[in-house]
Amino acid sequence: MFWQEDNTETPFQVPDDIVDVLFSIACKRLPVDHAYALSAALQRAAPWIAEDEYGVGVHTIHMAGSQNGWERPDHGTDRYLILSRRTKLTIRAPRQRADTLLGELAGATLDISGCSLTIGSGKIRRLSKETTLFARYVAAVPDGTEADFLTWAAQALRAQDIGIRKALCGKTTPLSRPAGILRTRSLMLSDLTPAESVRLQQKGLGPHRRMGCGIFIPHKGIEAVGKTT
Repeated sequence: MFWQEDNTETPFQVPDDIVDVLFSIACKRLPVDHAYALSAALQRAAPWIAEDEYGVGVHTIHMAGSQNGWERPDHGTDRYLILSRRTKLTIRAPRQRADTLLGELAGATLDISGCSLTIGSGKIRRLSKETTLFARYVAAVPDGTEADFLTWAAQALRAQDIGIRKALCGKTTPLSRPAGILRTRSLMLSDLTPAESVRLQQKGLGPHRRMGCGIFIPHKGIEAVGKTT
């Protein structure tokens, strides 16, 4: 008798309806707290970014905590990141608008709170299917304690058919804007399914995506963070 079960699973394919567009940049320095200024400058260069129907998310520009003796300065609009040539500007957008971004932004020079940032060539990258994701800034509605934040996050994720299995709420970070300080928290989620991971990257969590809030990126793992927290 010969009997063979076909247990081959179809590999998960990451859709490309939402993508990250990565641009090279020429910029010597930026304020550590630059989320609003970067968002406003990009909307001046490409006004359609402000339209909610597109759901564009602007990643803040991040540098490692320390490198070659350099220590990341404290958060604030009066402290500066010194950028390397490898630093990228990343915008999350519908694939149908990616070519428009590439055409309109390449070669543009932005004024970010007095700092000049020139955008170079760009490329398109699909989202990740990694099952541990991290958002540096999530603007909870309403703002409250850590317990309030996690309760809100669980409800908002369930509305997207995403379950919380492992979650780590991190530090609070105030983002400056003309309307007043926007208080945010970092959030890491682990043990997502690949489909949940992609859906969360596509839709984000909470408001203010154009200021970099609620945008999730792949992370090495929640266990490593837990050991250092």
